[in-house]
Amino acid sequence: MTKPKAVVLLSGGLDSCVTLSLALRKGYECYPLSFDYNQRHSCELDSAKSIAAHYNLRHKIVSVALDEITINSSLTNKDMLVDLDEDPYRAGIPSTWVPQRNSLFLAYAFAYAETIGASAVFIGANQVDYSGYPDCRLDFITQMELALNYASKKFVEDNDVTVIHTPLISLTKAKIIDIGLQNDAPLHLTHSCYSGTVPACGECDSCQIRLEAFKNLGVKDPILYR
Repeated sequence: MTKPKAVVLLSGGLDSCVTLSLALRKGYECYPLSFDYNQRHSCELDSAKSIAAHYNLRHKIVSVALDEITINSSLTNKDMLVDLDEDPYRAGIPSTWVPQRNSLFLAYAFAYAETIGASAVFIGANQVDYSGYPDCRLDFITQMELALNYASKKFVEDNDVTVIHTPLISLTKAKIIDIGLQNDAPLHLTHSCYSGTVPACGECDSCQIRLEAFKNLGVKDPILYR
């Protein structure tokens, strides 16, 4: 039987790597899709390339000049400083929020899915151990799936639905890592640091949440930190 196809959003971070491993385990023929949106560093994109190569998958990187319109985000405005806070779970949306990033990424993923005949899109969104981003919530994903299907020729003509899968949406970071370890996902190839340093800074929200999760599991994080 022919495997069903899936587009997998692959940032190069830990969550997207585990999501790809889950899509593969579910039997999908996976097409990883990454974005160069002129973010402040290319470390995650380098990781995405390495992860896709690890699985021997055809990998596409799309350029989107988000930095030209999202000047208030510290991930696209290199003149801003990334928040380094003692409490990564503090209330409020941090400076690393990139407005409508996942909206755009999902729209591209649906365009790619319709082009290659994929029935699914996988995204590693998480609404538990996240930084307060509005576009990581299940409500957002549900509404985007509906809207993007309404904009699809295959849905309008054949009622053929493309499903957005969010296998990590309700999991803690420790559980996500545990699943990745069980799946032999190449976590050593991932990069999560907002600052974009190699080794990772160990101080930004993303590094703190990641380090805490590995510590809770009693497992050493395989990447290097300053």
